Amino acid sequence: MNKIDSLDHIAINVKSIEDSVKWYESNFECKIKYKDETWALIDISGVSIALTLSEQHPPHVGLLVKEFPESLKDKVKKHRDNTEYVYICDNSGNMLELIKRV
Repeated sequence: MNKIDSLDHIAINVKSIEDSVKWYESNFECKIKYKDETWALIDISGVSIALTLSEQHPPHVGLLVKEFPESLKDKVKKHRDNTEYVYICDNSGNMLELIKRV
């Protein structure tokens, strides 16, 4: 069994990154941690929410792990920040992103 270290983020798909960031800023006290044309990362009360475009990322829950299960090691990819990740689905089809900081 793989140990999950912590919740990293929750990713939701939005129609427009810019419009969604403005909406969250006007409706919640939040901090913009990152933003570009394809995704944004906001912090609301210590919870990181990734605003993503459907063609870039699926909606998912990001979980930090120390190691990937052996069965997934050949599917691991790298993000531009050099973290390693792999997407998996739970038994109900919900997408999870396992993330390892290297």
